[in-house]
Amino acid sequence: MGEQPVRVLACGDVEGRLTALFNRVQSIQKKAGPFDLLLCVGEFFGTTPVAEAEWQQYQSGLKKAPIHTYVLGAASQEVSKYFSIASGCELCENITYLGRQGVFTGVSGLQIAYVSGQEASQEPAPSHCFTSKDLSSLVELLTTNSKFKGVDILLTSQWPKGVWHYGNPPEVDTKTCGSNSIASLADKLRPRYHFAGLEGVHYERLPYRNHVVLLENAQPVSRFIALANVNNPAKKKYLYAFNIIPMRSMDQAELVKQPQDVTENPYRRVTKDKTDAPEPSFTTEEEQPVSQFFFDLTSNQGNRKRPSDGRGRGRGHFNDRDGAKQPRRHPQPTGPCWFCLASPQVEKHLVISIGTHCYLAVAKGALTPRHLLILPIGHYQSVVDLASEVVEEMEKYKSALRSFYKSKGERCILFERNYKSQHLQLQVVPVPLSCCTTEDIKEAFVVQGQEQKMELMEIPEHTDLKQIAPPGTPYFYVELDSGTNSSTTFRSIFLCNLAGRCWPVKQC
Repeated sequence: MGEQPVRVLACGDVEGRLTALFNRVQSIQKKAGPFDLLLCVGEFFGTTPVAEAEWQQYQSGLKKAPIHTYVLGAASQEVSKYFSIASGCELCENITYLGRQGVFTGVSGLQIAYVSGQEASQEPAPSHCFTSKDLSSLVELLTTNSKFKGVDILLTSQWPKGVWHYGNPPEVDTKTCGSNSIASLADKLRPRYHFAGLEGVHYERLPYRNHVVLLENAQPVSRFIALANVNNPAKKKYLYAFNIIPMRSMDQAELVKQPQDVTENPYRRVTKDKTDAPEPSFTTEEEQPVSQFFFDLTSNQGNRKRPSDGRGRGRGHFNDRDGAKQPRRHPQPTGPCWFCLASPQVEKHLVISIGTHCYLAVAKGALTPRHLLILPIGHYQSVVDLASEVVEEMEKYKSALRSFYKSKGERCILFERNYKSQHLQLQVVPVPLSCCTTEDIKEAFVVQGQEQKMELMEIPEHTDLKQIAPPGTPYFYVELDSGTNSSTTFRSIFLCNLAGRCWPVKQC
């Protein structure tokens, strides 16, 4: 029999609206069964006379919280009076103040790290603020054990600075929102769930990984969730429900499973001046001129578009949604994917370079020596499905490889087959400069196109492939490298006239 999960409710800023919160919790308990505890981030107490009178009812025992409730300390001077001591204590029956910072471990083994207040802007720090020393002591307390894998839950009132990097954007001012110290803390503690408040919005970030793929042992992913204020007029989500099995009770393989929509760690960004991640194996240079071909294998030939000349896990959510448009997520695999870098099926020994969004691998069935593949780390089916930042990094890899092959006396042919394929594989095949010219290679494709009764058309310069093949359209696409620094380029398309027929790769 498996370990029973702990059922948890997390809440944003209560601001003294205790009765509204607990009435909502009771309603949830009746519909969804009992929860084990309620965790509150942000400001728990309010500053109005109504909020103070409401608190007196709970403090005197006239009212009682219907669930074990754990709260963070003051995030402003106005409510500091409710927290007379820095260490945790019971404020009233079923409502416990965790403390300024520390670790709480429940009887189930669930480990919760917490930091109250906001980052201090001066020394000595006010009672509602924390310092870098406070966080250092918390990190030291937890990480002295060599077997430290992370914490189950991290509670902070303030957001971590930059948590939105590589992920879906929040509805906050990213220039002023968040604390760098909290970001550093989250990076070191690797929480499976991280909750924060104070900003008055609901934001659920895509999960992110806590290790460098292939270079470090796999770690549990982290999920950051910010919650809005209780009973906010915009009806933004302020309660979040989830089940969690304590880390210490989980099988290691199950613990480190990576979801398909996992992103890079937002706190380990590569910048021009500094990087916390390994540097790519290739130095990128300015992109060389290329020639491009495109095979469209859509069966609906009569309605095809001509190119333009334009320049151009288990968890539940309670409370009302704010109606914000959800970020578009790329397609997920229907089964095991051999090319998702987080997948256990990926053949790691073939990988030779890992970037932020893409990686480079040796082709398993190489057509020529030094035949390589450029692949996205995340699960994308084709080039036209890629996010802009993935396209940008893929172009850098292409440029670096062209320079590399040129130094070896070679030019490269790049092609992609988007036909009954699950994960984008951009094939990069080098051929000697001495054996044929760019025109020879172009002519070979033209001849093959004519033999297969395919129509050849050029793609106008600066035309986005999405104008020709929207996501979901099957195609075969080729880029030809001139092998020189010439600015003269041509871009062409092959459009298939035979419904459902795939261009055989071996003929390329």
